[in-house]
Amino acid sequence: MSQVKSGAKRTQRAKETRGRMIDAARELFVQSGYGATSLQDIADRAGVAVQTIYFTFGNKRALLKELVDVSIAGDDEPIATMERPWFREALAAETAGAQLRLHLAGTRKTLERVAPIIEMLRAAAAADSEITELWEQGTDPRFTIHSTAAKALVTKPGAREALTVEHAADLLFGVLSPELYLVFVRDRGWPPHQWEAWAHETLSSQLCARRHERM
Repeated sequence: MSQVKSGAKRTQRAKETRGRMIDAARELFVQSGYGATSLQDIADRAGVAVQTIYFTFGNKRALLKELVDVSIAGDDEPIATMERPWFREALAAETAGAQLRLHLAGTRKTLERVAPIIEMLRAAAAADSEITELWEQGTDPRFTIHSTAAKALVTKPGAREALTVEHAADLLFGVLSPELYLVFVRDRGWPPHQWEAWAHETLSSQLCARRHERM
């Protein structure tokens, strides 16, 4: 029993140390830029030996990928966005309006984590072409998520008449983009809940039936 407890404590400590390193990398990459930040800088901020970072992640590119993946997911569990409880709950909603509200709530939480690192990531990719190779190339995974949501939404009661999956997916992809989120929240100083309310009003008018259309 003591060995089991000891093993659990080591696992928990390792997880906490991993989290500190990722948090330190996020802070320094955003503050100073990916290229200007060394692994030694991250190690110092996280309070670990630089060898610990090499042992855990291998190199700076792999640490960046882990940072992005954790920011998207919200944790380090190997669960894809479309298998996350919030996304499955939204898909299972009975009406288009209910699904849209749940989809927006989950997307807002994701954007709160991801939007601040988007520009840093693009600058890093521009300076290091190998960074783009860390992720599979092809359709933007963000579009895949919104397209999946659109396919469910258009079939539900309350969806706008004659709404196509393609049009719904384009609207979700565009309105819920990290770039537009940053315009309102970072540049114009909107609190995230105000952005969410605006996004709901905007998308609801385009995706959901007007009252007279439901009668």
